[in-house]
Amino acid sequence: MSGLVLKLSPKERVLINGAVIENGDRRTRITITTPNANILRLKDALHPDEARTPVRRVCYVAQLALSGDAAEAEARQQLLTGIEQLSQVFLDADSRRTLDAASQAVTEGQFYQALKSLRALIPREDRLLATAAE
Repeated sequence: MSGLVLKLSPKERVLINGAVIENGDRRTRITITTPNANILRLKDALHPDEARTPVRRVCYVAQLALSGDAAEAEARQQLLTGIEQLSQVFLDADSRRTLDAASQAVTEGQFYQALKSLRALIPREDRLLATAAE
């Protein structure tokens, strides 16, 4: 049997297709066999107050789409617009590949993959903002 295997720590919570599931008192392994299930570990989720920078705001939109808290069509448009704006700032080849991958994922309705790609830009954004503040 194949699928996504989640290894959950005690009391860890995960969002699966809009339902929050909390693990019990022991480590657990869960196999998700449903293709294209929307899954987000809540420890990895951005809190709305953390979405203060351009990359984090775009990540937050992807997270809302993934959790079902935003309409897919509206989220897709906001994500593509946000990715386009980020592409005007992140000009290096690696960032371009990351943004292209995120854009492709959004176009295909793969919001988790888009979120995963976009999160890779957060450390770069942090460095850019730290340099600008100096």
